[in-house]
Amino acid sequence: MLKQAEQLHRQFFEPSYEDACAARWEPPVDVFETEGELTIVAALPGVAPDAVRAEIEGQTLIITGTRPLPSAGRRANILRLEIPYGRFERRITLSNRLRLSARDLQNGCLVLTFTKHE
Repeated sequence: MLKQAEQLHRQFFEPSYEDACAARWEPPVDVFETEGELTIVAALPGVAPDAVRAEIEGQTLIITGTRPLPSAGRRANILRLEIPYGRFERRITLSNRLRLSARDLQNGCLVLTFTKHE
């Protein structure tokens, strides 16, 4: 079973240069809610601030971007690849009562804070 799990992991997280438009992975997120705010933290280590977009379409938050393969990985035989690279996308349905009030990329995490409105 462990061998099958590793094969599946390689299938979904191997770098691809063929279809740059298709998302290769989804970043994990944490969601925290207080009485007045909703905070979403997306884990994006190694992703440059200018390589991340956060947009709202209707009631859906869409986080997209790219984590490039390090230059060493482009010239070498890859023996193990556990960190996902390439284009990512994460969609989260939000309440229509939320407004984005802060956006920050800190310590490898995108932190989006939304204020609740009546």
